[in-house]
Amino acid sequence: MILEIRHYTLKPGKREEFIAYFETRNREALREAGMLVWGPVRDVEHPDKVHWMRAFADEAARERLKEAFYNGPVWLEEVEAKAMPLIAHYQADVVETTAGFENFAGAPTL
Repeated sequence: MILEIRHYTLKPGKREEFIAYFETRNREALREAGMLVWGPVRDVEHPDKVHWMRAFADEAARERLKEAFYNGPVWLEEVEAKAMPLIAHYQADVVETTAGFENFAGAPTL
């Protein structure tokens, strides 16, 4: 599985607006496009940062789903115009899971 661990620095004072939009529209749009999405989560040490992750079966699926989403009407006509003005900087770390990543047997119950 390929994961993108996404780190966003929002413009000062825009974090809660970004989170509200992400939770009410952007996450849904990404999931409708076929991506697994977790987050957003607030950075505890930096008041203008959020993080979130999305997952793909493999690199080919990642490229295909991202291309379809970012060239599609939901991104181009709605999400981009709302989300991008809130973001000062973003970075994505792309990682591949290990064989045991999805095996949560024996994990403590939270």
